[in-house]
Amino acid sequence: MKCNEFEPVWNRREMLRSSACGLGQIAFASMLSESASGFSGTQATSGMPHFAPRAKRIIFLFMWGGPSHVDLFDPKPELNARAGEQLSGSSVGVNRDKLGELLGSPFKFQQHGEGGVWISELFPELSQHADRLCVLRSIHTEGSAHGEALLRLHTGQANLVRPSVGAWVSYGLGSESANLPAFITISPPRGHGGVQNYGSAFLPAAHQGTAIGSAETPVSQAVVSNLRNPRLNTEQQRRQVDLIQSLNQSHLRQSVTDPTIEGLIANYELAFRMQSTMPQVMGLDDETPETHAMYGIGEEPTDNFGRQCLLARKFAENGVRYIQVSTDYTWDHHQKVQEGLVGECAKVDRPISGLLADLDQRGLLEDTLVVWGAEFGRTPMAENKDGRNHHPQVFTMWMAGGGVRGGMTYGSTDDFGYAPVENPVHMHDLHATLLHLLGLDHEQLTYTHAGRNFRLTDVYGNVVHDIMS
Repeated sequence: MKCNEFEPVWNRREMLRSSACGLGQIAFASMLSESASGFSGTQATSGMPHFAPRAKRIIFLFMWGGPSHVDLFDPKPELNARAGEQLSGSSVGVNRDKLGELLGSPFKFQQHGEGGVWISELFPELSQHADRLCVLRSIHTEGSAHGEALLRLHTGQANLVRPSVGAWVSYGLGSESANLPAFITISPPRGHGGVQNYGSAFLPAAHQGTAIGSAETPVSQAVVSNLRNPRLNTEQQRRQVDLIQSLNQSHLRQSVTDPTIEGLIANYELAFRMQSTMPQVMGLDDETPETHAMYGIGEEPTDNFGRQCLLARKFAENGVRYIQVSTDYTWDHHQKVQEGLVGECAKVDRPISGLLADLDQRGLLEDTLVVWGAEFGRTPMAENKDGRNHHPQVFTMWMAGGGVRGGMTYGSTDDFGYAPVENPVHMHDLHATLLHLLGLDHEQLTYTHAGRNFRLTDVYGNVVHDIMS
């Protein structure tokens, strides 16, 4: 028998009568999928925040490779004045004689908005939203290699396999939509940790991020794997899923509790429902020409990232809790940093501005936290004469909407942008703060695995209350 002539051995009535699970058990499978966030194996969350949230969802704009903070958001007149000189370690608290030759920034900075936020000339569109931005200049982490730094950014740790930030958010809050996952990653990196950057690790499988394409694939060509079945129609697929779920439920009854089976049941049901909802949300033809223009869609060099940002807005308004948008691996400027930044900023400036404006005009920015950043920054010293090396010691990220104070700059660095000197914010602090804005206590959001309680922030992390509105 050919696959496209699929006909189950049982008809629906015989299957329900013979499987010993009946209508009640099939209904239970649907109930499981609707409350998937509540299953954790050894303990359950209610799908409710620990306290009143300031934000309902997060959109994370990930600039893969590490943008240079001293060229974009952290101007350093002293760096420019002493360009070409050797930076001594003693001047920045490092026990080394020479760190390298200082490289000044070729870009002009200007203060914008009532808050006087300093922004490089490379972001003219974003500068119009200065009073919405909370710029964190003192982020620091560990890991001078991309792989380690990406894992710390996305999972909090680089040792062992840990759940990603989006998976923790899904586990803690669940999804607002019955037909879409709680966590979606658009054009995710396939390197430097790959699927671990959006995986669920030991959390139930229902909390893993749903990937759309990959970073090196234009999003206009990206698809969700296995979203469509060309061989079976909807009715046949429903009958097939019912049969499979009856077997899954039988295994679950025998094991009493098994997060793997529970996650599998939830994912089967969600995958079936996604077939009707996801294509509609991913289509951009229902958006007006004015909206397309706002994001720079249909124009170069903004088309690809503009499409990603517009998809993020559509997923946000359709109940997805955590949405990540990633660029390709194009911010790693070990040489020609000036040329590289001009090109990369031109790709994202207008789309990001369009996203902030669009969220605001739709009343979504108030409870949507937009986060911009990367795995680390770049050195104030030159590499290959006109480039900059990796720099986890300090770098800049910014937030907007979702309960943070706009028009604000938090933390500061030394005269060269080498290290934080005021209000340092470690990656664990950043993660604790993100969860807090969603109404989740990072110390209470735990999962028991291998005999101990795990959390996103491990045994660290302090919420940065000063940046909250």
